[in-house]
Amino acid sequence: MSNLPPEPPAYSPDPVPGGGRSPSAESDAALQAMLALRSEIAKVVVGQEGTVSGIITALLVRGHVLLEGVPGVAKTLVVKTLAQALDLGFGRVQFTPDLMPSDVTGQLVLAPEEHGGFRFREGPVFTNLFLADEINRTPPKTQAALLEAMEERQVTAEGRSRELPDPFIVIATENPVEQEGTYPLPEAQLDRFLFKLLVGYPGADQEVDILERHNAGLDPHDIAAAGVRPVASAADLAAARRNVAGVTVERPVLEYVVALCRATRESPSTELGVSPRGATALLHAAKAWAWLSGRWYVSPDEVKAVAKPALRHRLMVRPELELEGITADGLLDSVLSTVPAPR
Repeated sequence: MSNLPPEPPAYSPDPVPGGGRSPSAESDAALQAMLALRSEIAKVVVGQEGTVSGIITALLVRGHVLLEGVPGVAKTLVVKTLAQALDLGFGRVQFTPDLMPSDVTGQLVLAPEEHGGFRFREGPVFTNLFLADEINRTPPKTQAALLEAMEERQVTAEGRSRELPDPFIVIATENPVEQEGTYPLPEAQLDRFLFKLLVGYPGADQEVDILERHNAGLDPHDIAAAGVRPVASAADLAAARRNVAGVTVERPVLEYVVALCRATRESPSTELGVSPRGATALLHAAKAWAWLSGRWYVSPDEVKAVAKPALRHRLMVRPELELEGITADGLLDSVLSTVPAPR
């Protein structure tokens, strides 16, 4: 499967091996708030359940998300609907070839009434949920403007660092690099994304459902009119994150995560394998997926469920093998099938 499963397994709280935390009222309320996001998004978006699950999982561990797909498959609509369902600030920038870094981060502007005559005008990145739309249609210089914001959650301008709001998450959309007018994202920037999710075409029945909704008057530019309302807040998200941090991971599972990542480095098919940062991302994503499933410990199943979206953009297949049709997902399939999982 290219992305996460459409949704976590049915909520079924299991005991923690060795005696650990158990579900609390706060945990249950936070979990229900996170799961309610899916229902709200489904009022507008059809057929992208795995994408929605991936974004919610990333939210729980402060991870950024890269959505890749051809135009017209609801990448932007998913993010706009999520912003409507979350009671958080939302900013959006359409990345174009002439976009400048200051158009994203902000700049000093003349302000005679201020001491010194200038003041900093915050860019649209100063928000909670930032949508970088078609990020690979702008040159690398502007793409790099997001590096500091994504890694350190701050913006440095004119020698001064300014903190971004908390929570802060970047969701970027991109068109496949084979399309005209695109610039490949640098490896350093790709590595800042927790997940790379592939957004494909809906199934035939789902596409008919989409047409029925539009025929009934759905306007994707007026999400509020579709009945989407805020169902989760910053407080709900903070509570969820606290609980995810408390999920138990035993040493054999940690060793399994490391073995998977090291196998990508040792494979003769790779030019660049998964770094320790990638192993950390895989660990945190597995903890979030376990918590969404109602469990307080991580098993190999959670690691496998999130492995492809967490790792596919962190490795490079040798060019000559790419010409033969070998892909990052195919390599990860091989690694997942050959590296033994702990019992």
